[in-house]
Amino acid sequence: MTANPSYLSGKRILAVDDEADILETIVDILDMADVDSARDYQTASEKINTGRYDLAILDIMGVNGLVLLEEAVAKGIPTVMLTAHAISPETLMASIRKGAISYLPKETLIELDDLLESLLAAQAEGKPPWKLLFDRLGDYFDERFGPDWKAREETFWSDFSRNWQVGRGIQARLKSDPRLLDKGV
Repeated sequence: MTANPSYLSGKRILAVDDEADILETIVDILDMADVDSARDYQTASEKINTGRYDLAILDIMGVNGLVLLEEAVAKGIPTVMLTAHAISPETLMASIRKGAISYLPKETLIELDDLLESLLAAQAEGKPPWKLLFDRLGDYFDERFGPDWKAREETFWSDFSRNWQVGRGIQARLKSDPRLLDKGV
C-alpha cells in the first residue's frame, strides 16, 4: 500500500507575521518543510525578492501583507493569507483579486498542515484551491460574516463562483508566470 505523497515535505516556505508566537507555531506545525520567517514588511520583501520559495504564508496586518502578496505573486510564489484581526469579506476579496491561493483564519492554525496539504494537492491536480477552501470553511465564513455576506458583493461572488478555475487571482498568477509571458496568455 502506497501512502499519499506529502506536498509539504521538503518545500521551502516563507512565513511572515509580526507575532513571534504565530511564527513559532507555524514552524512547529510545518516541521516537514524548510520554513523561513520574517516579522516585518522590509525583511519579508527582501526574502521574497532574493529567495526561492515554494509557498508563502502571509499575515495581512502588521506586515503589509496585501502588498507582500502582490510581490510574491509577481515572483510566482503560491501564497496563502493568514489573518485574525483583518478577517473580513473585503480582505478576503482583496486576497482573491491579488492572486492568493487561499485565505485562512488564524483560528484554523492548528489545522494548517492539513489545510495546506489539501490546498496544494488540489492545485497539483488542477482543481481550484478556492473551491476546497469554501467547501471546508464556508460555514465559518457564514458564521463570522453573517449569512448574507456574499449578497453585499453579489456580482463579485457570482462571477467568482462561475469561474473557480480562471478567477482573477489565477489570472494574476498566470500573468507573472515566466513560462507563459511570451505565449500571449
